[in-house]
Amino acid sequence: MTTAIPATKVLMIGLHPRALDDDLLPNVDEEALTARIESANRSIREAGFYAVSCLIGTSPDEAESTIRDHLASGSFGLAMIGAGVRLQPDYTVLFERIINALTDAAPGIRFCFNTSPETTIDALHRGIQKS
Repeated sequence: MTTAIPATKVLMIGLHPRALDDDLLPNVDEEALTARIESANRSIREAGFYAVSCLIGTSPDEAESTIRDHLASGSFGLAMIGAGVRLQPDYTVLFERIINALTDAAPGIRFCFNTSPETTIDALHRGIQKS
């Protein structure tokens, strides 16, 4: 039995693979991560989610601007924030700015978090609020 996915628009925020810091993530390859993200995005679309990708750099100012631009394009009910942003202590300010931009520009938005591109669908299922 399959469960229908609510038509919640999801903003999927994650570090752009070219923004990777080799000192912080020495075992992560840009090309391989790009392929993993693209594969996850295909799976997300095939699963029926209405998801918009929002890849950001590590500058809090630029990330906030990019997120606000995406939020201005329509209403989002859920934001998925990737592990690359959340799990690195060096990105704490970036993570705070993302959360604050989302709650300021989209009051009531829900959050979910993945641990890798491959766990995004599970995170989306957890984050979707049943109507």
